[in-house]
Amino acid sequence: MEFLAAKGDYIRYFKRPLLLVLVCIIVLVCTDQDYYSLLGVSKEASSREIRQAFKKLALKLHPDKNQNDPNAHENFLKINRAYEVLKDEDLRKKYDKYGEKGLEDQQQGGRYESWHFYRYDFGIYDDDPEIITLDRGEFDAAVNSGELWFVNFYSPRCSHCHDLAPTWREFAKELDGVIRIGAVNCGDNRMLCRIKGINSYPSLYIFKTGMQPVKYFGDRSKESLKNFAMQYVTSTVTELWAGNFVNAIETSFASGVGWLITFCAERGDCLSYQTRLKLAGMLEGLVNVGWMDCGTQGELCDNLDVSSSTTAYFPPGATINNKEKGGVLFLNSLDAREIYQEVMQHLPDFEIISAASLEDRLAHHRWLLFFQFGESDKSNVQEFKKLKFLLKDEHIQVGKFDCLSSPTICNKLYVYQPCLAVFKGKGTGDYEIHHGKKILYDIVAFAKESVNSHVITLGPQNFPDKDKEPWLVDFFAPWCPPCRALLPELRKASKHLYGQLKFGTLDCTVHEGLCNMHNIRAYPTTVVFNQSDVHEYEGHHSAEQILEFIEDLRNPSVVSLTPETFAELVQRRKREEIWMVDFYAPWCGPCQALMPEWKKMARMLNGLISVGSVDCQKYYSFCHQENVRGYPEIRLFPQKSNTAHQYYSYNGWHRDAYSLRGWALGYLPQVSVDLTPQSFTEKVLNGKDHWVIDFYAPWCGPCQNFAPEFEMLARAVKGKVKAGKVDCQAYGQTCQTADIRAYPTVKFYPYQGTKKSVLGEYIDSRDAKGIADLLNEKLEAMENKGKRKKSRNK
Repeated sequence: MEFLAAKGDYIRYFKRPLLLVLVCIIVLVCTDQDYYSLLGVSKEASSREIRQAFKKLALKLHPDKNQNDPNAHENFLKINRAYEVLKDEDLRKKYDKYGEKGLEDQQQGGRYESWHFYRYDFGIYDDDPEIITLDRGEFDAAVNSGELWFVNFYSPRCSHCHDLAPTWREFAKELDGVIRIGAVNCGDNRMLCRIKGINSYPSLYIFKTGMQPVKYFGDRSKESLKNFAMQYVTSTVTELWAGNFVNAIETSFASGVGWLITFCAERGDCLSYQTRLKLAGMLEGLVNVGWMDCGTQGELCDNLDVSSSTTAYFPPGATINNKEKGGVLFLNSLDAREIYQEVMQHLPDFEIISAASLEDRLAHHRWLLFFQFGESDKSNVQEFKKLKFLLKDEHIQVGKFDCLSSPTICNKLYVYQPCLAVFKGKGTGDYEIHHGKKILYDIVAFAKESVNSHVITLGPQNFPDKDKEPWLVDFFAPWCPPCRALLPELRKASKHLYGQLKFGTLDCTVHEGLCNMHNIRAYPTTVVFNQSDVHEYEGHHSAEQILEFIEDLRNPSVVSLTPETFAELVQRRKREEIWMVDFYAPWCGPCQALMPEWKKMARMLNGLISVGSVDCQKYYSFCHQENVRGYPEIRLFPQKSNTAHQYYSYNGWHRDAYSLRGWALGYLPQVSVDLTPQSFTEKVLNGKDHWVIDFYAPWCGPCQNFAPEFEMLARAVKGKVKAGKVDCQAYGQTCQTADIRAYPTVKFYPYQGTKKSVLGEYIDSRDAKGIADLLNEKLEAMENKGKRKKSRNK
C-alpha cells in the first residue's frame, strides 16, 4: 500500500491559472504601504531588530508627542499594526505570502500604549549585547546547547522587573563568557512562558542540559545572583604542587588539553579564587585551570623562574625546562576576559580536510565542516573552538574545507559562499547546510539536531521530481526568519516519520529556476510530493502540526465535496447524521488560514460529525446557487427533523479548531443526564452504576466552555460509566453537601457494592480524553481487585 493513496476526496494541488497569479501579485503589491518599509527594516530583520525599529518610531510618532497632528492616531496605528504582525512568526509568514489579504481575520494593532510605556517599559534588554533576548523559536535550542544559561523571564509591565534590570545588566557583564545570560519577554512570548510554568515576574531560572531547571529565590543583589549562578559552574580549579605538577604538564600532550596556571607569590597580585573559577568555566573542556602557592612550593617556583605572582599557559606537550621553546605563554593581566581571549588565540585551529580524503572521512564519521574560500577567509571566531568539546558526546568531529582547493566539490554540494554544514556519516550525499545565526549556541543546537534527524539539503541533482517515494520539500530563503524558525521543527518531524517520508530543503536563492518551475511565490513553502500528487502545507510552524498534516494526507479527515457528492452525502444525509461544510476559495487568505484548523477540528470530531469542504473557485455556479456570498462560509447541517433548520451559519469571531468544535458539539443531542436532588440520590448515590458528574452553574463561563467537552466524555464512556450534570444554581444544597467549591467540578462515583459517598472522587482535568483514560484506568483497577478477591476466597 502506498504511503499516500491518490483519492478523489483529497485536496489536490494544482497550478493556478495566470489570472489568479496576477490577482495574488496585485494583493501583495497594492497595499497602503509595505509593513517592512513602514518600520524601516529589511525582510530578513530579526525579532530584536524589528522591536528596536518600532520603538524608535513609536517614540517619534506617538500621538502623545504629536497632539497637534490630526493624523497622528492613524499614523501610529499603521506602524503598530506592522509591528504586531511582524513580531508574530505565524502572522509574518501569512503576510509574506498573501499580504494584508491573508490577515483579514486578524485584528492586531488596534490598541496601543502610552508614550511613557514605549520609552521606559518596552524592550528592556534590546540594547544590551551581553544579554541574549530569546524568543519562542530559539529558546529550546539555546538552553539545550550544552552551555549553562541563567534566564530572566520578565514582563514589561512589572515594576520589580524594571528594578532588577540595572543589576541584571551588571551581572551579565561580570559573568559574560562563563554563563549565558538570557531574557524572555513574556508579554511577547506568552505561550512559551505558560509552557515553562512562569506565573510571576521576574522569574529567574538556571538551565543546563541533563538537569531540571532551577528557580532562584534569593534576594536580587548582584553578589547573591553571582554566588547562586557560580555553584552550577561545574569546572574545577586544581591546586598543584611538586608531586602532581610535572605529571599534569607531561600528560597534557596525550590528552590534547593544556594548562592555565596561576602562581601565587609574595610579590605581585595573584588572580583571585573567583577569577580562577570564572576562567575554569570559560575554558571548560579546552584548558585545565590550576594554581600553585609559591610560599609552600618555593623550590618549584624558583626552577620555573617565577619570582612574583603571575599566570602562565602551558600548551599540550610544553617543555618545562625550556619555557620559550616549549611555547609557555606568560600573561600579565588580572582580568578574566583578557586572559581568556589571549589563551583562545593560542589554541590550535580546526583540522583542514583535503579534497582527496574528504569522501572517505565523511563516510566513516559525523562531521561539522566550515567551508572557507582561501586561507585568508576568517569565517571562524575564537569562541567556535569550543565546538569540539560541546559536540563530543554526539561524536561529531569539527573541521574545515577550503573550496578554492577543489571548487568542483563545493559546487556539487551547492556551497558558493562561506558556510558550515553537518555530514551525517554517510558520505557527501547525506548532509545539511546551516542557515541559522553564526553564534555558538545556535551552531551547537543545529549540529545536534541535524545528525539525529533525517533532513537533507537538496539541489537539481537530488531533487525528488520523479521519485517513487514520498518527499516533504521545504522551499525557503536563508534571509527569511520564518524559514529559519521552521527548520528545527522539520528536523523533529523527520524523526517521527523516518522510513515513511523523506525530508529535504531547497534554497530558492541558489536554485531560483527550480523554485520557479514549482510556482513558489513566498517563503517558506512546504510541499509533499507523492508521485503525481502534490500537497502544500499551510499550517503553523510546529512539528506537531506537520505530523498532523501528514496523518491527514494518509487518512483524510475532510471530504472534498463536488456538487454531486454534496447532494448525495449532505442534502440526502441519514436522519441522525450531522455535517459541517466549509465553502472556500483557494486564493482567499482567511480560507488558507482556516484550512489547518478545519482539518484539526475534523479529527477532533471524528465519529461524531462529518466534515467536508467545497472549492468555490472550481464550483463557482454551485456556490452561487447555494447562496454563498463570502469566503470562508462555514455551515452546519443538523440532524433531520420536521422543524429543523436546513443549516446554521457560523458567525463566531474565532476560527480556531477548538472554537469551531465547541460550536458544532452544541448541535449534538445530549447524552448526559440532567439530575435533580432526588435523582442524584436515587441514581448516583444509591444506584448500582458508575457515574461521572459535572457540577456547574449556568452563569459560569468556564462551565459553558466545558459543556461540549463533557458531552464528548459522556459519549466516550457510554456503556461503562453514566454521565450526569447538576445545576448548582438551582440545587445549591446538593452541591454544598457534595463539597463543591468551584465551577465546573467533575467527580467520579464508582459502584463498589455499597452506597456511595456523597463526596465522590475529585477529577482534576477538563479534557474529555484525559478524563476518559483516567476512568478506564480506575475501572480496570477495580476489576483486577475484584478478581484477586475472588481468587483468595477460592
